[in-house]
Amino acid sequence: MLGPPPLPPSACRAQERYAKLPFGFAPGGPVAPRRAPTKDVTTVKTIFPKETRNDWVVIDASGQTVGRLATRIASVLRGKHKVDYTPSQACGDFVIVVNADKVVFTGRKLDQKVYTRYSGYQGGLKSTTARVMLERHPDRVIRHAVWGMLPKTRLGRRLIRRLKVYAGDAHPHQAQQPRQMEVA
Repeated sequence: MLGPPPLPPSACRAQERYAKLPFGFAPGGPVAPRRAPTKDVTTVKTIFPKETRNDWVVIDASGQTVGRLATRIASVLRGKHKVDYTPSQACGDFVIVVNADKVVFTGRKLDQKVYTRYSGYQGGLKSTTARVMLERHPDRVIRHAVWGMLPKTRLGRRLIRRLKVYAGDAHPHQAQQPRQMEVA
């Protein structure tokens, strides 16, 4: 036997009786009206931009806190400041960071923050404090902070290549006509 079991005769009579009453009455109380399906169903479609315009932005890092600067850079790299932001696409801008050697750490992070890397050999764990890293490789300090805020996927690896960090205030990207961006 397929389908639901047949209703007893008393239930069938009750359904006929309620069908004759004015609209909205049922044994349990008033019910919401049933709508007929409409043919014009509006759907929201996700729009993926076919082509994105990637601008070049220069950010001056002198006097900026590393973490706050890195969050702003990561947001610009992802493209969250644009109206056509799509999380799964690289629609952000190229970022040039100048004066990376003049960034500021708050508190006692210069001596307490430790950067570690591993050579791949046994006992090959290398550790460096933020003070030493800032003196030797100031570009790596910012690159490391920004990488921590990007997705660890193919998209993140594609975005980190758009970050150009320089210790001084000169950079070789004048041909791209970058615009200056203020970081508050």
